[in-house]
Amino acid sequence: MNTFQYEVVSIDGDYANLKRIDTASDELKLVARALLPPEITEGTKLLYEMMQYEIME
Repeated sequence: MNTFQYEVVSIDGDYANLKRIDTASDELKLVARALLPPEITEGTKLLYEMMQYEIME
């Protein structure tokens, strides 16, 4: 199973823009906030694994 690391770049209403930080990429991924932990803020680092996002410590 693949795992990816993201950083929350911006929050726009019900969506958040995520940027991959485990590889060199300038592309942003738009994700519904309902799929993300409710306590995220801009700059929060997330781990995506097994079709779930969780905050990285």
